Amino acid sequence: MSAPVSAAQPDAVRRKVEAWLAEADQADAIALRARPEPMPEPVITIGGTRVRVVPCPTPLAARAALHDRVDGERLVLLTELADSELGDGVLAHLSKQTVRKIDPWDVVRQIFGGVRHLDPTLVRVGRWVADALTDHAPPDGWPAPPGAVLTRDHALRSLTSELLDLPPTELDDSGLVQWSTDARRQLRFTTLPDTVADGITTYLTTTAGRVAVPVMAAVRAGQGVDVIPLGLLAGLLWPTTTSGTSEVEAAVGRTRLEPWFGGLRLTLQQAEALHQTAEAWIYRTFDSGEEGRDEAVRLLRRAEAIAGEIGVTGLLGASTVLPSGFVQRLRAFSDAVRLAVPAGGSPVPGTISRAQTALAAVEAHRAAERRRLETARMAVRLLRWLHTTDGPAPATLLDALHRQVRQDGWVDRARLDIFAGDPDPQVAEAYRLLHRAVDARRSRHDQQFATLLAAATSAEAEPGALLRVEDVLDRVVQPIVEEGRRVLMLVLDGMGVAAATELAESITRSGTWVELTHGGGPRTGVLAALPTVTEASRCSLLSGRLATGGQQVELKAFRERFPAGRLLHKKALRAGAGAALDPEVLSALGDPAIPVVAAVINTIDDALDRSDPGTAVWGHDTVTAVDDLLASATDRVVVVVSDHGHVVDRGPESVILPSASSENRWRPASGPAGDAEIPVTGSRVVLGGGTVVLPWREEVRYGPRKAGYHGGAAPAEAVIPLLVLTAGDDLAVPGWAGAPVASPDWWREPVTDAVPASTDTPTSGRRRPRRLVQPQPEGLFDLAPVSAAPAPAPPVPAVPDLVTALLGSDRYAQRRDPRTPLADDRVAALLSTLISGGDRATFDTLAARSGVPAHRINGTVTALRKMLQVEGYPVITLDPDGRTVHLSRDLLIEQFELEPR
Repeated sequence: MSAPVSAAQPDAVRRKVEAWLAEADQADAIALRARPEPMPEPVITIGGTRVRVVPCPTPLAARAALHDRVDGERLVLLTELADSELGDGVLAHLSKQTVRKIDPWDVVRQIFGGVRHLDPTLVRVGRWVADALTDHAPPDGWPAPPGAVLTRDHALRSLTSELLDLPPTELDDSGLVQWSTDARRQLRFTTLPDTVADGITTYLTTTAGRVAVPVMAAVRAGQGVDVIPLGLLAGLLWPTTTSGTSEVEAAVGRTRLEPWFGGLRLTLQQAEALHQTAEAWIYRTFDSGEEGRDEAVRLLRRAEAIAGEIGVTGLLGASTVLPSGFVQRLRAFSDAVRLAVPAGGSPVPGTISRAQTALAAVEAHRAAERRRLETARMAVRLLRWLHTTDGPAPATLLDALHRQVRQDGWVDRARLDIFAGDPDPQVAEAYRLLHRAVDARRSRHDQQFATLLAAATSAEAEPGALLRVEDVLDRVVQPIVEEGRRVLMLVLDGMGVAAATELAESITRSGTWVELTHGGGPRTGVLAALPTVTEASRCSLLSGRLATGGQQVELKAFRERFPAGRLLHKKALRAGAGAALDPEVLSALGDPAIPVVAAVINTIDDALDRSDPGTAVWGHDTVTAVDDLLASATDRVVVVVSDHGHVVDRGPESVILPSASSENRWRPASGPAGDAEIPVTGSRVVLGGGTVVLPWREEVRYGPRKAGYHGGAAPAEAVIPLLVLTAGDDLAVPGWAGAPVASPDWWREPVTDAVPASTDTPTSGRRRPRRLVQPQPEGLFDLAPVSAAPAPAPPVPAVPDLVTALLGSDRYAQRRDPRTPLADDRVAALLSTLISGGDRATFDTLAARSGVPAHRINGTVTALRKMLQVEGYPVITLDPDGRTVHLSRDLLIEQFELEPR
């Protein structure tokens, strides 16, 4: 008797019979060497021929099968017997008078379209491949190989694609991880014999890399749908650097995670590959749309749940994608904020750098919540401001107004975010401490402003360079009209300086609109009428003189001032269905005979009553009327002002004082002023009989509680922002030019903890040379008298020797473009700023430090990059954030043949 053989696979038997029938052999039966075991289907039909499969363990069983054969039916005898054991009488009835082998590779050739040759490396993989290709052939057959040889890769790729229900082009790491999210497609793989599953996994390592082993192990363990969450945790449990308690926790977690991989102990390389692929899936899916974001968040939460099950939640802070990691990083940041808040007014050296580093860790987290992240950024900005030296009190009301426009208004913007806070109690406590420190300094500034306001109001002094609300039509709008330009004046009721900084950024971000300032200098502001309420200040603005009244008074006064102009209140701006603006509004904006169109927009003021102005971001997309009007007014100069600002409700911190009236932020002078109040008298006090008591502390109110208030003497209420905009033409208004970067240094630039800077000047940590601004010529928008103190110029960084050598080199002289020259002093300022910033600087910093108008810095940097890019080498590049410029100092030295310095 011959040696034992393996059982026949049903598909292999069928394929062998198909080949036998195709030979046109007239024999009634075929004998196949196989273990004589019953088939699942003893009778099969092939091409209309019934074929019965009979196990024949003995010669007698073979004779009986042949004897009992039904006419028209053919036989397949499965036997382990040799020819000699069957005997000549049986062999005479068999195909080729012998027992034929079921060569699995012959079957493979057949099912791949009769391919003649097999790749030897395919055969060496093992018989399991042939059996699997036979057993799992798709109904439409396997795809034909590209040549005459069935290669190992073609066969295994086709088999793997079929068993995983995954297109052949997706048998890579990303495709495999995506496949793991579908439990239905994993079922077939989990039922495969171990030899096949192991072989498929081994092949996948050649197409998907090391990630294949842990993925397929998790699938076989019934945890396939958790592959991505497990991968996210793998980066924490197999860290590249470990130490102390974290390593112990990670080691315990690795042991507890092994059952999720069917007992497999992952290598560091496998864990790292799984982690990188899982994170890449999260990034890709999160950016794919709302549905993708929901799925990504679900798996992130699942990862955190698994972390809880295996007791490794303490490691989540190291994750750049898990939400708990963001919270832990934010808490670490809040600890740094608490340490950096000046104690007793004295900043502790080194603490602000640690806070900035902690913020960078929060920003690096991919699951960072946008609102909470922006609040953290505001916290660092406020810390920088607190770490500057508070200069002496302003000498004049104009100085105090400019401090609000150029410094404290930005503080107010950041302070509103900090006041809104964070839902995490630990973070909230840090913000509370920070807000208290900011409030202490801001309160001093508010009192100084209110004192100067009261003194200037009672003195009835000439305004000089100070622009008052009743002067805006005469000193801003009328000169534009006299130059033949039409004006759109947007009056955003209730908009303070803080809101205006957001609005200006939003409008100018796309580059369509350019901000102008007087002589290209820093922004100025407008002083509201008193008390700072709509009835007094807006009426005075639209009348061109001090006045009080409502809309009808405003309409009448505006028509008297501009007979051909149009004043539009809320009702006039409303349109019917399908239209953003009323057709009459559009007609007025496009009418060349209407020199001035003024539109009152109540969005911000309405929020003081019915929503939360402290958490709103005021941009052209939230104040939609601004966006709609600007879209229809590109041929007009746009003047954006308000009638007054506002303060927000302080909740439990509010102080309610008694008053004989129901006004929220002013009262008649029927009693003496308290510590938080100041009496104000003079012709610019247009209510209360010319004398009122105004609170200067922001938390004080008299009337009922609302979301926000106005009427008082705080600069957040009394200083009106002024923005002048044109559609891309910075020469549209004679006497005015493209505005410089408006934000202060501490707003946009990281600072060191060396010597605190002063907020009085744009310097940061050291004294910088100043140069005087040339006196402005008389004419349009002549706001400042000749005797006014000159404004400081942008700081000029010290020129390094390297820059001096560059400007004196022959190659630099050859690279200068005579058609569009970039002045040497401008090049020196740009490069010096980059070098002083560690070879990096944002566009805003470059613009501020080199004296380039904000809207021109992109073009200026492009010109610099072109000039320094010798033979295509990128001396100047832009970082992926799209706003940070990088200097390659080594390339600069090499390309211009400079001596290293």
